[in-house]
Amino acid sequence: MSAAEAAPQSAGHPRRFVALLVLTLGVITATGPLATDLYLPAFPEIAKDLDAPQSHIQLTLTSAMFGLAVGQMIIGPMSDAFGRRRPLLIGTAIFTVASFLCVFVPSAGVFIALRFVQGAAGAAGAVIARAIVRDHFSGDAITKFFSRLVLVTMLAPMLGPILGAQLLRVGPWQVGFIVLTVVSIIGMVLVYFALPESLPASQRRATTPAALLNVVRRLIADPRFIGPALTLALVFGGLFTYISSFSFVAQEQLGATAQQYSYVFGINTLAMLGGTQINGFLIGRVGTRSRLIAGLAGSCVGVLALAILDVSGATDLVSLTIALAILMLSLGMVFPNCTSLALASQPASVAGTGSALIGTLQFGLGGAIPAAAAWTPDGRVSLASMVIVMLSAILVAVPVFALFGVRATRYAD
Repeated sequence: MSAAEAAPQSAGHPRRFVALLVLTLGVITATGPLATDLYLPAFPEIAKDLDAPQSHIQLTLTSAMFGLAVGQMIIGPMSDAFGRRRPLLIGTAIFTVASFLCVFVPSAGVFIALRFVQGAAGAAGAVIARAIVRDHFSGDAITKFFSRLVLVTMLAPMLGPILGAQLLRVGPWQVGFIVLTVVSIIGMVLVYFALPESLPASQRRATTPAALLNVVRRLIADPRFIGPALTLALVFGGLFTYISSFSFVAQEQLGATAQQYSYVFGINTLAMLGGTQINGFLIGRVGTRSRLIAGLAGSCVGVLALAILDVSGATDLVSLTIALAILMLSLGMVFPNCTSLALASQPASVAGTGSALIGTLQFGLGGAIPAAAAWTPDGRVSLASMVIVMLSAILVAVPVFALFGVRATRYAD
């Protein structure tokens, strides 16, 4: 059975259903980026409040990413075995509790541990949302839906730092986690009342460790899946290096205020949002693989521009914002096409596991790469160390995609 035959087509879904699906999945997937971005402007304040070095505060991000990686490999197969709704509701509930407990952390160590739990539970939203899309759509319809979904989910990272910076004006950094708790509760209510089960009992498959290992082994051996998945993970590592480092770089090296940093972050996220919409416009006009290649090419241009600015010493917030905007716009074309290529190559019966493996690679590798930015003599992130790590990750992604693309063609033959 082909992937196209294994899932229902987009035709036949009423517009109201699609709009409600975008809203519900948008909220539950946006809580993850919001959990990442809302407290970024407060990094220097958190470090002072918890009496912890910068590297420990950065570890709260890395810990959440590893939690997402581990959680997806557990929750994804569970959603293939028990359906989508139950694991999603349980994960969202745990995420809500962990978010609330972050308000009361006494030390960086406890904060890091809670962020791991938060990330592992938040994996439910990320992995199951992708599986639900695969349950309902196939072919170009998947990419179209992901473009619509990104339109909603990109509002969270765009508004997160801006909202976080404004919250610092009215209260301590803990207020951000109270807001995050409220958003998570809204998502849980939407899932309970507005999200029907999308995987019929007849298509569920009980997963033993041996069976899961066989599915994962097959996915890793399939270049049509692993090529786009690895490309996404490497590029995400470059993006996450920017996310985890730029707060320190902007505020401590370039002298920006928390509000100025949040505006730069918002502009660049808006650029990524523009890239996803350009990608949506090109669907049906340009092939998925060609759109992905264009996105990778633009990403290389953006990150090389950052490197040139750093080496030349002509760095200020304006020039950095322009170079980052080029990079982010291009990444807006990379992410949905990588996800679409990987999932569309597989049947719906393994969509949960496939989605989990994508997420595990994305957040495992993507969460590990940014740690290299702090490998400096004084342990502090600099613009140079941030750019070197971003450049390395994105430039490695290009030959990886090319290599697996060649293998995918031979595999299909």
